[in-house]
Amino acid sequence: MFTGIVEQIGKVTRLDRRGGSVRLAVDLGPLTVGTRIGDSVCISGVCLTVVALDGTVADFDAIEETLARTTLARLTIGDMVNLERALAAGDRFGGHFVQGHVDGLATVARIVPKGTEVRFHFKAERKLGRMMIPKGSIAIDGISLTIAELGEDHFAVAIIPHTLEVTTLGAKQVGDSVNIETDMLGKYVLKQLAGFQQSDISEGFLREHGFA
Repeated sequence: MFTGIVEQIGKVTRLDRRGGSVRLAVDLGPLTVGTRIGDSVCISGVCLTVVALDGTVADFDAIEETLARTTLARLTIGDMVNLERALAAGDRFGGHFVQGHVDGLATVARIVPKGTEVRFHFKAERKLGRMMIPKGSIAIDGISLTIAELGEDHFAVAIIPHTLEVTTLGAKQVGDSVNIETDMLGKYVLKQLAGFQQSDISEGFLREHGFA
């Protein structure tokens, strides 16, 4: 479990393609202190497991399913990624519940400076929009953010200067793709509602049995 509060930006140092999977090496810098093989690290919104350590560089395996659903397949050596280690018991919780399970991709449509903030507008599939609410939480490349505007196939977030400085969002351009994870609580609610809609329970049924 993560919070969407990026600890550091890391650099991709090696990419070894192995059939449909990739062995990804990332320089974690000081985040390697206390990090062990088997630990979870959020790499630009994707939860991966440390499989090897060499100094400050950690190796991760990204399987075919992960590559097909995230931007990790597009990484090249030298690319920068957002890093967050798994939440430890007793840590401060500054963002929102982030699992590192990407729901889909969105594309940067517009970047609009607005006073001291920068508003990022994204184009996304409608299925992603159904899992979002205005002022709700969203993780973009692993960054916990608040939805400022929402349409059927688009949304926007307002970014403060600090976030642009300490994450990879500051380098994003129109047309770039990002990993999206919607609020896990909203997904559970949506799943439950879908179950009710597919059941035989109707208003007539409830009235007949004294529930309405």
